[in-house]
Amino acid sequence: MIRAAPSAFGVHAVAIARAGASATRDARCAMRASLALVRVARARARAALCGATDRSRVARRRRITSRRDARRARASDDDGARDDDDLATRAMTTVATRATTTARAGASAGARTTRRVATPARDAATTATTTTRARRDARARAMKRVFIDGEAGTTGLQVRERLEARGDVELIQLDEGSRKNLEARRAALNECDAAILCLPDQAAEEAVKLVENETTVVIDASTAFRVADGWTYGFPELAPGHRELVKASKRISNPGCYPTGFIALTRPLVDAGILSPGAALTVNAVSGYTGGGKALIKVYEEEEHEPWGAYGFNLEHKHLPEMAKWSMIGREPIFMPSVGSFAQGMVVSVPLHYDQLAADARSAKRLHECLRERYESSTYVSVRDLNRMDDLERGAFMRPDSLANTNKLELSVYANDSKRTAVLVARLDNLGKGASGAAVQNMNLALGLDETMGL
Repeated sequence: MIRAAPSAFGVHAVAIARAGASATRDARCAMRASLALVRVARARARAALCGATDRSRVARRRRITSRRDARRARASDDDGARDDDDLATRAMTTVATRATTTARAGASAGARTTRRVATPARDAATTATTTTRARRDARARAMKRVFIDGEAGTTGLQVRERLEARGDVELIQLDEGSRKNLEARRAALNECDAAILCLPDQAAEEAVKLVENETTVVIDASTAFRVADGWTYGFPELAPGHRELVKASKRISNPGCYPTGFIALTRPLVDAGILSPGAALTVNAVSGYTGGGKALIKVYEEEEHEPWGAYGFNLEHKHLPEMAKWSMIGREPIFMPSVGSFAQGMVVSVPLHYDQLAADARSAKRLHECLRERYESSTYVSVRDLNRMDDLERGAFMRPDSLANTNKLELSVYANDSKRTAVLVARLDNLGKGASGAAVQNMNLALGLDETMGL
């Protein structure tokens, strides 16, 4: 019994040794499995950071490899376990349980490693997405929303053409069936940053009543508000400081086409004391037929018509009140407009006798200097050389359509000191500086945009 005891103890020791060896193999197996998972995690991270298209394929290959290694390790353990007795088997089971726990912990660590390695990629993607969204939101906030009420009309169509290709403006447009719907128009008028009204006078007055907030800028192209209190006359070049008034205004009345030319010629003379308030003036003008809207366009483009026609013989033209007010003359001129057989363009002329001028300003030079000084820094209003004739048609005829599709306004002084007479002349596009161009210029100023955009 004394000799047998060491033998039993030896068997037990051998079993424990074998169990220990098996446990070591289990630990190594778990370590290999964990390393395999870490390798997979690193591969995934590298694929995520590089943006490789085969990220999923590499990850699958790594997973297959780790599973194959794990199966081989388990197979080796089973072969060794079959040579052990029951005690070794129980010991191996215990160690295997611990090894499994270790393997799971390794796998968890590998997963955490994967998450830690992949986090920079996710963070970069999240940051990029957030930055893109922020930029998009900033652009949306910077984008001004504009509603053209009456965009199907002559002026409205031109305003739309000037705005629709711009990247700083978004147009609010109603479908054809909703353009006369009161509630649809009300919603659009209160939703926009600026509303440009291209409507008849009465319709424009009704549209303004639909605006129920204090933020929408309203620019009206009709005659309804051109001499009304609380409205800013939309000729930025009118006088020093007037551009700032337009910028700060929420209610802007777009000037008429004929008055734009007349006021540009006479207001500087009144401000300089050359022309006195109350002066009795006459105005002669010719415009392209588009100034008469769709009805007159149809006559000139589809029907038999006169080659040229004067009108306004009742001497009650709707432009007279703004001519008197904004020229600062305070007296309505005798105004004789006419229409020619051309689409766009306009010439407005104001004849003067030197007797109508201040005594120290009765010369061609003084008249010309006054206008040039007023508009020398203007972007759109220019003053041609005194008595310039060389660029006239055949040295004599001023074309009214030379500035079509522009926002330009050209002023000329033709004077004869020996005859003591002068003619002041303005040339512009009746649909440009005389309508849609002026509306867009005023909108740009009122919304804080580049004044020249769309012009």
